[in-house]
Amino acid sequence: MDPVKVGVLGLGTVGGGTVNVLQRNAEEIARRAGRGIVVSHAAARDLNKPRICDTSGIQLTTDPVDVVNDPDIAIVIELIGGDKLAYELVMKAIENGKHIVTANKALIAKHGNEIFSAAQDRGVIVAFEAAVAGGIPVIKAIREGLAGNQIEWLAGIINGTGNFILTEMRDKGRDFDDVLKEAQALGYAEADPTFDVEGIDAAHKLTILASIAFGIPLQFDAAYTEGITRITREDVTYAEELGYRIKHLGVTRRTDRGVELRVHPTLIPERRLIANVDGVMNAVLVKGDAVGPTLYYGAGAGDEPTASAVVADVVDVVRVLTSDPENRVPHLAFQPDSLSDLPILTMSEVETSYYLRMQAKDEPGVLADVTRILGDKGISIEAIIQKEPADDSSEAVVILLTHEVLEQQMDEAIEQIEALATISGHVTRIRMERLDAS
Repeated sequence: MDPVKVGVLGLGTVGGGTVNVLQRNAEEIARRAGRGIVVSHAAARDLNKPRICDTSGIQLTTDPVDVVNDPDIAIVIELIGGDKLAYELVMKAIENGKHIVTANKALIAKHGNEIFSAAQDRGVIVAFEAAVAGGIPVIKAIREGLAGNQIEWLAGIINGTGNFILTEMRDKGRDFDDVLKEAQALGYAEADPTFDVEGIDAAHKLTILASIAFGIPLQFDAAYTEGITRITREDVTYAEELGYRIKHLGVTRRTDRGVELRVHPTLIPERRLIANVDGVMNAVLVKGDAVGPTLYYGAGAGDEPTASAVVADVVDVVRVLTSDPENRVPHLAFQPDSLSDLPILTMSEVETSYYLRMQAKDEPGVLADVTRILGDKGISIEAIIQKEPADDSSEAVVILLTHEVLEQQMDEAIEQIEALATISGHVTRIRMERLDAS
């Protein structure tokens, strides 16, 4: 049987890694797929740029449309990033009857609904395992391995840059800005790190995971997103004293009222496995009603870890090239006509616990005022720590942990606390998740 010809859009880090894996493991991949797989056409912006892969035997072009329109190409691998040009190219490839493999989380999170609809109409596959958590096969695990479960919730460390920064702040007592500069120097963070440190990258990935977990349309615009730029080394230290670690989590949970979809710094108990995922590594914790909690851990980025997921998708596509389109695994795990209309909850509708830190005048009655306000809003306190004022200060640091409460009630309580004459500045609020099996 003739080998399947694939075209690659983008020969950067992941594109080069994909070509390397396909070439190096060609014999093993053919044994798994049932046919050989060869890269015959590829597009890159600069054809003279040094590559990490061997491009001999590959037709190269600077125009990605050439690849998309190549009649010999059965599968287009989109690795150029962004969501405008990539969207146009993917839609054109689908129109041409080509299957798609992509690592582009922004493309899927923002345009996946239209892309999957077009693919369904044309009878082609869009595979996107590499779009979430790099080389970790978490999409396949949820979509196929956990297909017998009702997914109750999932929580993930799905951005390695943010996790590296928080790990360094905890282990070495460093400030955020200092660690960010190192992350940029090491290549973990871009020159403009906004997508990573403000949670946008994680929100793209969480949007995809929530759709697959709960069978809902992709709704990136409804995701609550909060970054880690306001986390201080003091917060990291106080969390440790209380038996918690701060992680930048994506959390999605099905409730009776709708689906939570949120990315934010989160305190989690230090004994949880996911609390011990450090550096640039990723992990996703998934709770199914039958299986209980399951944890998926591994490299969330890098040339060959991501290429591992890309190539696995290519193998899957090749395996089902001749199968009936109506009997393939659905793109979002659930049949297209069976997606749910569950609403996405606003953050004010979410119930969770909280870590609160505030600067308070060191005088009688201050704590009583704070606890009275919390009590009036129906917020119960789990723990309180008061740090004595420094020698040159008349203010103490007060840290409180609360039990679960509706965020709207917490918003109202914080507004009243900040209005007290005995409280200086803003109250720092970090949400808490216990992530247990209950």
